[in-house]
Amino acid sequence: MTSRIVAALVASSSLAFGAMPDGVASRALTFPSGVELVNLNVSVLNNRDRFVTDLQLGDFAVFENGVRQQATVFAQENLPISMVLLLDMSASMQPNLEALRRSADRLIERLRPEDCAEVVAFADRPTVLQDFTGDHEKLQAAVRAARPGGATALHNALYVTLKELGALARSQEMRRRSIVLLSDGDDTTSMVTDDQVLEAARACEISIYSILLGTRHGRSAEEGTDQARYLLSALARESGGQAFFPESLAELGRTYDRIAQELRSQYNIGYVSSNAAADGTWRQIIVMAPDHGELKIRHRLGYYAVPDAPLPRTQTTELRR
Repeated sequence: MTSRIVAALVASSSLAFGAMPDGVASRALTFPSGVELVNLNVSVLNNRDRFVTDLQLGDFAVFENGVRQQATVFAQENLPISMVLLLDMSASMQPNLEALRRSADRLIERLRPEDCAEVVAFADRPTVLQDFTGDHEKLQAAVRAARPGGATALHNALYVTLKELGALARSQEMRRRSIVLLSDGDDTTSMVTDDQVLEAARACEISIYSILLGTRHGRSAEEGTDQARYLLSALARESGGQAFFPESLAELGRTYDRIAQELRSQYNIGYVSSNAAADGTWRQIIVMAPDHGELKIRHRLGYYAVPDAPLPRTQTTELRR
């Protein structure tokens, strides 16, 4: 896809991301202008798949290309969240609509006063139903206003949302920015390829949590959704999020609860690289908590050392004594 087509796609979408809305409490961390801070969202789980939330900065060791780095920013529960709730409203979602609304309400209710969210529905194109706000009633009303109809332009919706939300991520304010996607299957009409969506995810610090419903038109999750399963799994790895494939609508609410729990349980660790050269090289990052037994730590695998244009990737590190 040429840059002209991409620009036209973004310009023609209905998305309109803006600054933080009035009335949203913010306790976000900031850092000085001109400082290239490497910011990591770090999820830590024990061997029972439960989040570990009581670690301190001194418990972590951060390495870039094998060189120990000095972390200068550390936060856990107090960092606010900016979340885009991205809802598939293609015609095939009609049978799932009520379950989607109930589950989305549960996720919205878990947002704290300092958090904010935006509701975006997509079928043939993405449309903002509610811009960023911390008002739960407005967000829930937007979800209830969504109406299914049309084809599934999943790739287009993800690409445009990543581009627009990524622009906010370059601001001075530190927030946990995430996309929570719910869809029921394959892309049917996008101009954007899955590789282009993956590249957009690598180019921004946004966690992607996706839910692919287990049935569509009576088919099982294994039939007809291989491409979607691959893309959403790859996006989870690249962005530091997770991909979920529930087999029934009954699991949907619990899945949203798990996403909300993870967003509140993450650590944010920031450092200024000891290698100041903006030479475009790949910098591998490893985060460990060596004195805490067997843990799973998810984080970006690294970044390209290009000013204002990091390309994040993620890994899961198994730690044992």
